[in-house]
Amino acid sequence: MSRPLVVTDCDEVLLHMVRHFREWLAAEHAIEFRLGGNSFVNSMRREGSEAPLSEAEMWQLLGGFFDTQMDRQLPIIGAVEAVRELQREADVVVLTNLTDNFNTARKAQLLALGIDTAVFTNQGPKGGALRKIIEEHGATRALFIDDIAGHHRSAAEYSPLVRRLHFCGEPELSPHVLCAHKAGDAHARIDNWADALPWIMAQLHGDEA
Repeated sequence: MSRPLVVTDCDEVLLHMVRHFREWLAAEHAIEFRLGGNSFVNSMRREGSEAPLSEAEMWQLLGGFFDTQMDRQLPIIGAVEAVRELQREADVVVLTNLTDNFNTARKAQLLALGIDTAVFTNQGPKGGALRKIIEEHGATRALFIDDIAGHHRSAAEYSPLVRRLHFCGEPELSPHVLCAHKAGDAHARIDNWADALPWIMAQLHGDEA
């Protein structure tokens, strides 16, 4: 029998990203990033301007951040310890929305912080990739963790039996993100590892509450 499988996002679940991206934008590009629930492209303003950046500029800046600044990213409190504890009970893999050329760098980044796990890169909604990972693993019990409500909706569509935890570990961002639990696409919404870990363990042991 296969072990249970935990498929987790990385940015804002295991590692802080937005806070480091905002610091880098201000220091290196004179761009203000406003945390307020807007999309990335509508959250950026050049100093002295109220005009949002173009989508092309946004993608260029995101690429630049991951090209040169991944070593800035610090773990969410409790994330490293939680992954190690989960690995005692289940196989844990990371499903991250980065282009495939960042796969090796993301794996090395996590390993340097103490998280030794397989990394799957993806673009767009995660449901299809999640289903493929579960099928290839052969897991009969799987759990998905992500900070973006749309990915939970996609996961529910492609793998309705997977348990789904909406988790956003960035305190400045979490109040602004749409809640997948309220929308009915996640089984719980928990934004800190101290509370999330016991809930996840209960799901892995068959307690569906």
